[in-house]
Amino acid sequence: MRYIWWLVRRQPARVLRGSLVGTAWMVGLAGRPYLISRAVDDGLRANDRRVLTLWVAAIVAAGFGLAYLGIMRHRTMTFVREDATARSAGVLLRQLAGIGAVLPRKLAAGEVATVGGADIGHVSAVLTMTGPGVGAVLAYAVVAVLLWSVSPFLAMFVLLGVPVIALLVGPLLRRLERAEQVYRRRQGALTARAGDIVAGLRVLAGVGGRDLFARRYAAQSRELLAQGYRVGAVQSWIEALTIVIPGLFLTAVVWLAARMAAGGDITIGQMVAVYGYVTVLIVPVWFLLEGTHQLIRGRVAARRIVALLSLTPDTAGGPGGRPGPELPADLHDPGTGLLVPDGRLVGVAAGDPAEAIALGDRLGRFAASDVTWGGVPLAEIALSEVRARILVADHDSYVFGGTLREILRVRDGAGDAEMWPALRAASAEDVVDALPDGLDTAVSARARTLSGGQRQRVQLARALLAEPEVLILVDPTSAVDAHTEARIAERLRGARAGRTTVVISTSPLLLGCADTVAHVRGGRVVATGRHADLLDRDPGYRSLVARDAGVDTGLDGADDLEDAAGLDGTGGLDGVGGLDGVGGLDGAAGFDGVGGLGGARR
Repeated sequence: MRYIWWLVRRQPARVLRGSLVGTAWMVGLAGRPYLISRAVDDGLRANDRRVLTLWVAAIVAAGFGLAYLGIMRHRTMTFVREDATARSAGVLLRQLAGIGAVLPRKLAAGEVATVGGADIGHVSAVLTMTGPGVGAVLAYAVVAVLLWSVSPFLAMFVLLGVPVIALLVGPLLRRLERAEQVYRRRQGALTARAGDIVAGLRVLAGVGGRDLFARRYAAQSRELLAQGYRVGAVQSWIEALTIVIPGLFLTAVVWLAARMAAGGDITIGQMVAVYGYVTVLIVPVWFLLEGTHQLIRGRVAARRIVALLSLTPDTAGGPGGRPGPELPADLHDPGTGLLVPDGRLVGVAAGDPAEAIALGDRLGRFAASDVTWGGVPLAEIALSEVRARILVADHDSYVFGGTLREILRVRDGAGDAEMWPALRAASAEDVVDALPDGLDTAVSARARTLSGGQRQRVQLARALLAEPEVLILVDPTSAVDAHTEARIAERLRGARAGRTTVVISTSPLLLGCADTVAHVRGGRVVATGRHADLLDRDPGYRSLVARDAGVDTGLDGADDLEDAAGLDGTGGLDGVGGLDGVGGLDGAAGFDGVGGLGGARR
């Protein structure tokens, strides 16, 4: 409720104008039956044409005035609603941009999608109450006063009848709120599952899990459908009662007024006025009931928005305030025992993809750790400086839509002269040549108009163009063929000469170009040295990287393939091993269809 009130306080003048116009419109609706009653009693029954003409003219004028007020009410409340929508979208986008790497670990992508879509609209709809809602209450009071002037008995009947309507609908509204909460929660979870399955479709096909996850999704979708029917059933009863109950109430009041007119207690004109008052009263009653329904949905949606806004950026060990080290400075991870000398190209080969991803997160300070840089704990360095000087790049990083030149312009002053060397180092010149307008070709969000290999090479070029002091590449060539991978391995060394580079991969082509290679097993570095040396003296390392190279290691059967890593023609998966069968994929969360370590990062 505080969030909804905050949206109201952001536009007080517009909300006040909507309340005034809405009140004038509803009170005007209540005033027209009075004009009609005077026309009947003073003009029609008295057979006074002049008076009748005057009252009819007043009724027509009131109709034009109410039409204008209705237009202004609707226009003003539309502005109020759209302002709230834009404001909510703005704060959510700033929050999503600010919390950074903590978001995927604390909130599913489907949850973010539903919050940014339907929930914002439900909260904005609540602000509609600020106009018609206030007007409905005042119109109810005005009708009560007018009815009292006709008959205190009828006034009391109406005043007591409207709260009874609210009491009858109240239990259904509370039930709707509970059902709506369950439905929205399950909807967000199912949206997240759908995104994960679509993103990891190629990996699922490779390990034979596509049908399993399709059946699992279908079962969850049927459960959500049933929950949606329950919400719809309650909602249909509420909408039906908001029409039937006021209609029955109107019937009872008209019957009483007709009996009183027949008995001479009120005039014919007053009977007509009573009918008009009660008919008009249905409008504010409907607005109040509808507003209550919107408020329930808005509260459920606002809770989800507030939950997202309550997430705080992950400082990964502490806010930090110390300046970063002067170069040269070595990176050291005590957890694995890995030492990355300054200015060297270091390869990291890990049998378990999760270990490699966790190592990249620690070196880039995306997770709390005891990593030091130049002897200074990484957690004590200002996070902004760490982000500016250390870049962790994987093939699952998001690419915003725009021209290819705009996508590659990752730093100020990066023009075509700087882009082409980076594109060559990433073996991506042919990507540009294949596009109809070259660097000016429009590329969709996530670069979906490019193939997996093309997208991966463009992302590698972006990482090289950023020119960070420390570049950590997570499986950068999992989606390219062996010939392209060999060119990238050869050119990467020259492009990063003199600067610290860590390549996390099990590709023998990349590891062969590294100054030194660290073999990580069981969370520790078990061997270091040149790629050729490790092949000679470390059987575990030889088995790990030879599989990628297509070398016969004498393994028999799928059981020897460490949980089907690199299965079924999906070569280049580089470490999908350790999935513990299809069931362990957990919805293939985060896999982007080209396999590899980067997908698991999310």
